[in-house]
Amino acid sequence: MNEPALIIFDCDGVLIDSEVISARQLIAELKGYGVEMDMAFVSRHFLGRSYPVVLQEVRDRWGVALPERFETDYRARLLAAFETDLKVMPGITQTIAALRLPYCLATSSSPERMRRSLDITGLAPLFSGRAFTASEVTRGKPAPDLFLHAAARMGVDPADCVVIEDSLNGVRAGLAAGMTVWRFTGGSHLKELDLTPPEDAIPQADYASFAAMRAAHPGLFFELTIDEPAE
Repeated sequence: MNEPALIIFDCDGVLIDSEVISARQLIAELKGYGVEMDMAFVSRHFLGRSYPVVLQEVRDRWGVALPERFETDYRARLLAAFETDLKVMPGITQTIAALRLPYCLATSSSPERMRRSLDITGLAPLFSGRAFTASEVTRGKPAPDLFLHAAARMGVDPADCVVIEDSLNGVRAGLAAGMTVWRFTGGSHLKELDLTPPEDAIPQADYASFAAMRAAHPGLFFELTIDEPAE
C-alpha cells in the first residue's frame, strides 16, 4: 500500500480489553433462555457485530425470540461489569501518543456503550470528534459501510487507510472497504483460541501487542520517550 494517511481503530478488543467481559456476560444471560454457547463460538460468530445482528443470529440458530427486556437488562449488567472490570488495552495509550498520522475510531458498539467505555478507561479525550458507530450506517460489519463512513468523515481515501481489528467480521469489513487490515490478537478474549483466519478474513498482518506493531512500522510512530508497561 501507499504510505497510510489514516489509522482506523476498532474499539472493543483493540482499544479496550472488553470482549471477554461482554462474551461472558452474554453467555450467562443467554443460558437463562436455554441458549448454550462457548467463548470460541462467540469469538467466531458474534465479535465485531452489532447487537441487533447478534439477536437475529440467536433467533435463526436456536429459534429463541428473546423478550424485549433482554437487551435493556443485558446492557445494564454489562455496563455495571465495565465499571469494575474494564481495562484499557496494554500499550494503546502510548501507541496513540506516538502516532505520526491522523486516527479515528469505528465501532459496532452502541453510542452509549462507546461513550461509557471511553469514559471509564480515560480514552474519551483522545477520540473527541473522531469516533463513529454502526448506528450511523445502514449495514454493520462485515459490510464495509462503517469503515467507509469513517474514512469519508475524516476526508481520506479508503485505499490510504489502515484498519486495526480483532474480530474476523471486522477484518472482513476492512478488506471489503479496500483498506489495509492489521489484526490485533492481544486481547484476553482471544487467548487459547485458534486464531487461524478463514480464507475470506486474512489480514495483511497480525500483531499480538502494540509494541510489536510499532516495531514493525517505525516510520508511522515517533520514538517513545515515556515509560511503557510490559505487554
